[in-house]
Amino acid sequence: MQENYKPLVVEQEVQRIWEETGVFGASETSQGEKYYCLSMFPYPSGKLHMGHVRNYTIGDVISRYQRMLGKNVLQPMGWDAFGLPAENAAMQHGVHPADWTYENIAYMKGQLQRLGFGYDWNREIATCDPSYYRWEQWFFLKLLEKGLVYKKTAPVNWCPNDMTVLANEQVIDGCCWRCDTQVERKEIAQWFLKITDYADELLSALESLDGWPEQVKTMQANWIGKSYGVRFAFPYELDGKRELLWVFTTRADTIMGVTFCAVAPEHPLAARAARNNPELAAFIHECEQTGTAEADIATLEKKGMPTGIRVTHPLTGTQVPVWVGNYVLMSYGEGAVMAVPAHDERDFHFAQRYHLPTLQVLENKRPGKDDKPFDTITWQDWYAAKDDSMVLINSGKYDGLTHKQAIDTIAGDLKAKGLGDKHVRFRLRDWGVSRQRYWGAPIPVIYCDDCGTVPVPEKDLPVELPRDVVLDGSQSPLVAHPTFSKTTCPSCGKPARRETDTFDTFMESSWYFAKFTCKDAETMLDARANYWLPVDHYIGGIEHAILHLLYARFYNKLLRDEGLLAPDEPFKNLLTQGMVLKDGSKMSKSKGNTVDPQALIDQYGADTVRLFIMFAAPPEQSLEWSDSGVEGAFRFLKRLWKLVYQHVEPGQPAKALDKAALTKEQVDLRRQLHQTIAKVSDDFGRRFTFNTAIAANMELVNSLYKFSDASDNGRALLQEALEAIVLMLSPIVPHVCHQLWQDLGRTDALIGAAWPAADPSALAQDTLEMVVQINGKLRGKISVPAAASNQEIEALALNNKHIACLLENQAAKKIIVVPKKLVNIVI
Repeated sequence: MQENYKPLVVEQEVQRIWEETGVFGASETSQGEKYYCLSMFPYPSGKLHMGHVRNYTIGDVISRYQRMLGKNVLQPMGWDAFGLPAENAAMQHGVHPADWTYENIAYMKGQLQRLGFGYDWNREIATCDPSYYRWEQWFFLKLLEKGLVYKKTAPVNWCPNDMTVLANEQVIDGCCWRCDTQVERKEIAQWFLKITDYADELLSALESLDGWPEQVKTMQANWIGKSYGVRFAFPYELDGKRELLWVFTTRADTIMGVTFCAVAPEHPLAARAARNNPELAAFIHECEQTGTAEADIATLEKKGMPTGIRVTHPLTGTQVPVWVGNYVLMSYGEGAVMAVPAHDERDFHFAQRYHLPTLQVLENKRPGKDDKPFDTITWQDWYAAKDDSMVLINSGKYDGLTHKQAIDTIAGDLKAKGLGDKHVRFRLRDWGVSRQRYWGAPIPVIYCDDCGTVPVPEKDLPVELPRDVVLDGSQSPLVAHPTFSKTTCPSCGKPARRETDTFDTFMESSWYFAKFTCKDAETMLDARANYWLPVDHYIGGIEHAILHLLYARFYNKLLRDEGLLAPDEPFKNLLTQGMVLKDGSKMSKSKGNTVDPQALIDQYGADTVRLFIMFAAPPEQSLEWSDSGVEGAFRFLKRLWKLVYQHVEPGQPAKALDKAALTKEQVDLRRQLHQTIAKVSDDFGRRFTFNTAIAANMELVNSLYKFSDASDNGRALLQEALEAIVLMLSPIVPHVCHQLWQDLGRTDALIGAAWPAADPSALAQDTLEMVVQINGKLRGKISVPAAASNQEIEALALNNKHIACLLENQAAKKIIVVPKKLVNIVI
């Protein structure tokens, strides 16, 4: 054995052995219970960052631990390879997106391999590979056939200079992030998947996800947003025709307080009103200059204009003015709202700005509330609580009714008039999957003037991206391509146009977990998917808690209903790791506070980086970067190496441990060893607190340094302890442990070794050490027989010389014994 720890030499040799033996290749025919561990795959941006390192180290530690429990483990890796950054890089550096992407994949793959992650690289997937997105296109056409896909116009962020659609994150202060042109809200035709058809199941199935953090389930439930309310109409006449303005509300109990209605700028009623109203047309155009993000619109200054149109209140018959409001979303509900300024904060501020009436229709009956007059200062005291503390006033025959009573009665009256009824609505909108970009999977449809929208025949899949494109940001490269859009109709053979939109990259990331199980299948998925799925543990950042996880759950249900998968849910357990921080903020290139993982690996070795990243914080918490912490991790590995070296250097193989002949010191050390095994097993298997598992091993190493016993039993005990430490740390620092396992004389491969088990006989104690407190303050410790009664423990505490001196003959008023832990004497 080498005297000094040389991580780069050790790691290079160990990784060579792993690669030659193919130890991480997963097989459906292997013995043992299956265990599928998956980390969210990365976008190939160029280099790994510390967030990647943390995410993938956690997944690798879990995978290696499960392997040691005898499980048949699958841990794959791939690349979320489509996306706008590749197009931006192409424009900035004059390189093709495909070349940029594959160069980055090669570099980042080398980094992952250098960190020693145990991936089955035979299953590697790049989503930009036509062999992958071919099946995505095939499945899209299956959904189109089933009516779960449709095309409609919808508002988008549009840059009139670059003639392109922008994502919400590309709109900065209302301008295009690239050219600083004012962004417009534009209606264009887009493809949608009917995720709303699965809204109820996506919501109710959250209850079955016992292995998911409650925080994530709550976030998804709020995003789906199931609401119980009333959908009803305000009748009106326009151009001699009777029309209906439909709205949806969860607060039908406030319907008698409606003083105006507001419609979205894109609402047909707004467009009709603007035909002969230049001022209103200009306002609507102004509204179009804002983006489409719901969060952005919610923070806008509330502005509006009257349409000049009035609608009839369905219950009172009064005339209600209709306004256009910039805060009303066409994509949510009916694109129109009833406004009740007295009992809705948004409506209140709008009404105050434009001097619109405010009518109180709810009164608070809670003590201390009913004696205050309603006015524009204390109006929030009357905000509509959904309980019996609020009753209706100024509402005619509905006066005195509670929230539920009023909704039931009002909904019944609207239904009798044929103008409304109770209705369930979801906040969730259908998933828009069209992107007007190049670097994505082409949408496989053809447009024919005679036949309409025609699916690309299965035999012609995949529809591949052309390589010869111009990427200058002026327009969609596929639109500009001289031949891509030109094709013939599969139905009639006449000239036709190919769709030039590509899929949203969430489409690729929503089913990759399934394709890993059967990458080489000649169908989208085969029986192997049902062997491995659901994923037993999924690891990734909390920032993906809503959209990615929701879309993956939705896609899983689509695959299930098509007969391609059996499980209802894709991920059994979910671990959302925290961020990596430096100087209190998230690492980012823009802040100049990044740490290069490769430089650390070159300096300290991969095991040191892995050890620090797992020791610095529990997985779900944010990790504060510390250079001294990295150096401390390196020092610990050197101490462990030195301890093994000192043990094996004499060249005397340890003999078998004689448990019957152990000295007290040996018994105490062996008890600590097996207590550590029990604790670390719980930390790994149940709590996922790897930092405390490492700390327990560090304490054990400290005890071994203090243990000086060259007897046969002493050396045998040291051998047992060192082997156990190597096994317990091997999921975290696998390279150094592989080498130390061999240096300890083991001829079997560490990668195939079983997790150590605590010896119950070693855990048994004849005596216990208990803390003694006086009035809650620590005053000493006593040794008591393990089988001692509470009375015997009390006597030992009171008769202890140090404690008796502190008591100064004062009688104890009360003595509290916490078994095996402490004695508290109250005086």
